Amino acid sequence: MSNKIQWINALSTQSSLEKAIDEVVAKIQAKLTTTPDIGIVFISSVFASDYHRLMPLLLEKLPLPCVIGCGGGGIVGMKNDYQPREIEGNSALSLTVASLPDVEINPFYVTAKDLPDLDSGPDQWCKMIGVGMEKQPNFILLSDPFSSKINELLEGLDFAYPGSIKVGGLASASTMGVGSGLFYFNGSKSDSLFFSEGTVGVALSGNLKVESIVAQGCRPIGNTYQVTQGEKNIILEMTDNAGKTDNPLTLLRELISNLSQQDQDLAQYSLFMGIAIDEFKLELKPGDFLIRNLVGVDPKYGAIAVGDRIRAGQRIRFHLRDAKASADDLETLLTNYCYQKSNTNSSVGALLFSCMGRGEGLYGKPNFDSQLFLDYVTDIPLAGFFCNGEIGPVSGNTFLHGYTSVFGIFSQRQI
Repeated sequence: MSNKIQWINALSTQSSLEKAIDEVVAKIQAKLTTTPDIGIVFISSVFASDYHRLMPLLLEKLPLPCVIGCGGGGIVGMKNDYQPREIEGNSALSLTVASLPDVEINPFYVTAKDLPDLDSGPDQWCKMIGVGMEKQPNFILLSDPFSSKINELLEGLDFAYPGSIKVGGLASASTMGVGSGLFYFNGSKSDSLFFSEGTVGVALSGNLKVESIVAQGCRPIGNTYQVTQGEKNIILEMTDNAGKTDNPLTLLRELISNLSQQDQDLAQYSLFMGIAIDEFKLELKPGDFLIRNLVGVDPKYGAIAVGDRIRAGQRIRFHLRDAKASADDLETLLTNYCYQKSNTNSSVGALLFSCMGRGEGLYGKPNFDSQLFLDYVTDIPLAGFFCNGEIGPVSGNTFLHGYTSVFGIFSQRQI
């Protein structure tokens, strides 16, 4: 038996579920040289009414010992060995199978009620997942956006498995409100194959290295401020670099007035807040901020509400997002990744979890993020979907992001 990892993706845009399954299975079987150990499937929300049929049909055509997957408003897969495709709003089925010798594969399905109390020790989280912390697993996580308590899950997994990479996304549906859909199979025919709540995932230990690139797609404007008064997710007062203290809306208006006309226009609809991740880092660079939505303002008090908890002492910086900022951010991260990694050709496959707000709607052309990635990390299959939220690490902690592209890059460990 070969000890070399085999990682294959197949994509179909057939409008019939049966024909789509037949096509991806035929493409995969034409390349398979060994028995696959896991399947990862992403299916367009166009097929939502057929979600319950997907797994029985797929497993009948291609028996797999383990499968996880979900539905998405957009699907990513390989058109051929070199070209990726991002299918947005149309029928698509993307199936990745991998043979992973010397890798321990632990699939799991958990719901919100299964999560230990956040005061519990790490052993309770390890018990829920079924993998000891000494195995240092990395994770792929696919969650329902409404019922999974995903932030609590990420906090618990970081607590139990510090240093492990966790990548994934929240299942997404079309704007018509169809169900998101989670797919799971762990070899037991008695188990349900389709869920509409919770999280499906897999913990991977052993001879598999997982790396991540998290492109938040924003550029900073103005200087860094420090929050002096805040309550829950509301900033009431902050101080600028010169020591001036005022309500955040007044300081923001001053900042915007000094921007170029183009950036002033952009700030009307694409303004975000970056929250410094490392409280002790003296010099903050663009990638040192966790990007969050501005939820609203209170003109009477000058307060600003943010899509995250805020507390006094935190440093924040406003950010803008547009196609150029997103492209530049991803290209910088890819350049740095390739510079730091001596041999990018050791990678065997990758997964992309991209925001529904990116893609062709942001860039004005299809396949931008996926093609840029494969321009740098070449000759590997890429698969994924457009998410309702993206899971990936920044500065050692795992977060749920928005407007982000998260790449999980898989390679065989050099033993």
